[in-house]
Parts: sequence; C-alpha cells; structure tokens
Amino acid sequence: MRTCLLSFVTLLLAFEMQAQGNLEQVSKKLTAAKPGDIVLLEGFLNEGFPKIAYQKKIQPGPQFIISDDPEYIRIPEAIVLQEEVNPGAVRLYVYNVNGVTAPEKMPRKISAVIKNMGRENMRIRMLKYSSQKPSTNYFQIGKQGLEDYFNSNVLKNVRTVKPGEVIAIDEKLEKQIVNYDELVHGFYEFVVDQPALVSILQTSPQKSGPKAFASIDTIIPFSHVNAGRGVFPVSNYKITNDEVIDTKNGVSQLIVADGEDDPWVNGTIGPDKEDAKNVGNYGVMYNTKLKWKSSDGKGLALITWNARSDNGQWCGGMGLTMSLSDKNMKKTVRQYPLNQLVTKGRPEAILIEIYKPDPAKEIQEIEFTYSPPGASCLPTPLILVPVDL
Repeated sequence: MRTCLLSFVTLLLAFEMQAQGNLEQVSKKLTAAKPGDIVLLEGFLNEGFPKIAYQKKIQPGPQFIISDDPEYIRIPEAIVLQEEVNPGAVRLYVYNVNGVTAPEKMPRKISAVIKNMGRENMRIRMLKYSSQKPSTNYFQIGKQGLEDYFNSNVLKNVRTVKPGEVIAIDEKLEKQIVNYDELVHGFYEFVVDQPALVSILQTSPQKSGPKAFASIDTIIPFSHVNAGRGVFPVSNYKITNDEVIDTKNGVSQLIVADGEDDPWVNGTIGPDKEDAKNVGNYGVMYNTKLKWKSSDGKGLALITWNARSDNGQWCGGMGLTMSLSDKNMKKTVRQYPLNQLVTKGRPEAILIEIYKPDPAKEIQEIEFTYSPPGASCLPTPLILVPVDL
C-alpha cells in the first residue's frame, strides 16, 4: 500500500514538473512573439482549460439583420432575404454567394436595397460601412470586413427616400459583377426614420437592384441552414468576469458563441415572424472587460486557436479580427493571424496581445471587442496564459 502511494505521489510530482516546464517554454515563446504572430505550442493547446465564469448582458444596439440562408443563391433572379425594420438603427450583414449553375454558370449582381414603407420622406443615415470586392477567398473577406467595420466612422452620409421608393443601400454592390462561387460580403449600420423593408436580391449585372426588386416575385424559402437569416433583437453583448483573474492560478479560457454556455440569438423570419436563430451569433459584438491581477509578478498573454480543426472539411482554417483598447482607451484593430491568411490547428496558436501588470494598480482590465469570425468553425477559445516578463 505504502509503495503504491509513493509511486502515485512520485508520478504526480513528475506530471506537475513536466507541466511547469512546458508552461515555462510556452511563456518564452509567447513573449518572444509579436501580436498577430502564429506561435507553435507543442503539447499545450487543448479544450480542457478552466473556463472563466462571466456575466453576459444585452447592450442597447441596432436591429440586426443577417442574410446567410441560403448562402449560395442558385436561382438567377431571386430575393433571398426580406425583412421589415422599425424606425431606428439597423445593422445589416450580407453573406451571399453566386451559386447559379443552371442553365449554366453566369455572372450575377447581388445587391441590398431598402424601400420606404412610411407615409413621409425617409432619411437613411449611414453610420458604419464595410463592403468588400466579391471573391472566392472567404477568409480574407471575413477578416477584412470586420477590420473595415471596426475602423468605420461614416460622416455626413444622409439620403432621402420618398414614400414607396426603393434605393440601393450600398452603391458599390451595384457596380460589382459577382462570378460563380464568389462571396458578396457587406457589413453596415444605418439609421432610418420611417418603417422600411430591407431586401437582398440576385439579378443580372445589367439591372439595377431597385429595378430588379420591382420585377422579382421569387423569394427563396428559408431552410434553417448556415448562420441563418432574419431580424434579431440582440446585436451587442457586454461581457464581464465573475471573479478577478489572478496570474498565480494558471491558464484560463473565455468561451463565447458556442451555442451552449452562450446560446444562439433568437429572432424572426419574414412577415409571419417564424422562428429564427443566428447560428454562430455572427455579426454580434461582444464588448468584453476582464478584471485581472498579478500576485506573482507575471503578465498575461491572450491567445486563440482553431479548436475545431478536426470537425470536417470546412474547419481546416480560422482567421479573425478584433478591436482592442489599452489602459488609455486607445483602440487597435488587428487581423489575426497578421502575416498569413489563417491558422490551421494545433500546435498553432495566435498571439492576440500581452498584458503587463501595472505596479500602481492591484486590479486591471483587459478590454476588447470580439465578433465570431465568418468562414470559421466555432467556438474560438480566448485563452489567458500567465507569462514571465
């Protein structure tokens, strides 16, 4: 009995020493890297790190519309989303692909239009604008789209729409030709002062979106696939941790947008208000503040990795964009990884940022805005690793 107990204790100590040695190597690699770099962390990455308990509160935000069901538009002339919005702020996320193969593959136009449903002139004022050239490089479009959105601050862009009139939301989409398998990606925030009807449609390159809207009578049915489609009441969350993170307690991870601890946002589809889910919470902003302290003088490295790389052919890569704020509220928007398109999977980790303890403050804050990355499999864990500085 005593021999077995001694053997167990010896084995446990050996594991602890190995883990400690591994963490020291991880610390050295992370502190030698730059934010945005991919760092190879052999034998370290796993999904079993302790989860950070957090509070999630709905923040005031715009009505949110997403168009991703269907993602691939197979019909040459069709409407793929049509939703009414109330006067106020609207966030619109367009994620659609020219999928026409019959009678043959053909270039198309995919456009977003808005109709004034009120009795008075409607003013539409653009607040944030992100529009990328159609491409088959979905990862790059997703990363660039979020970067442009985070950096966008549109001024003096106000248009007037007469009652019953239809205009294009994004004039750039009106000028672009979308070839087969190319993704159209647009991310917008705007304010309207009349009830309005937002539609996403596919038509020929020769037709304007508003003219096509008047002639198209086909609205493709939804099928509850991909991220979904519809209008959703939640567009922003505030995330705060329950307990102060202490570097002496080791590695921990924040998990959001997993559909379990953080459920998908519910909404409605179409005039009948049928149930909808934003599967992935794509386009939702997670405004995050994590309190932490350093009892042992260490800093914290914030990293992420593609934890779903083994989940099939669509999960082989992951890339994201985040907006970080420092202690002086200076904002930094950065694509991850920075010097290549995606990370593939373990042992690859992406260094997001390293946070140093402030000797003048016992408790500090890590502040960032995260939005689930398009074209990537979720969740993407946000891991905090104590590091020697």
